[in-house]
Amino acid sequence: MKSTGIVRRLDELGRITLPIELRRTLGVGERDPLEIYVEEDRIILQKFEPADIFNGEKNDLVEYCGKSVSKASIYELAKLAGIIS
Repeated sequence: MKSTGIVRRLDELGRITLPIELRRTLGVGERDPLEIYVEEDRIILQKFEPADIFNGEKNDLVEYCGKSVSKASIYELAKLAGIIS
């Protein structure tokens, strides 16, 4: 992990402001969703990218009932259900 040397304080609501330089470098725009991960004693923010709920694939996605599913998973499910062979 690389240190940026940037230090920010939480406000009274627990919020921080990400510096514009970081947002530009990482391609994070206003209102972009971020995922929050915890690893031991670290908090990790990552730009959210939709992924297949079955295998995590991020290409060729279709949204169904509010969930992302790849076309490859749909094909495999159709085979499993006996709809196609």
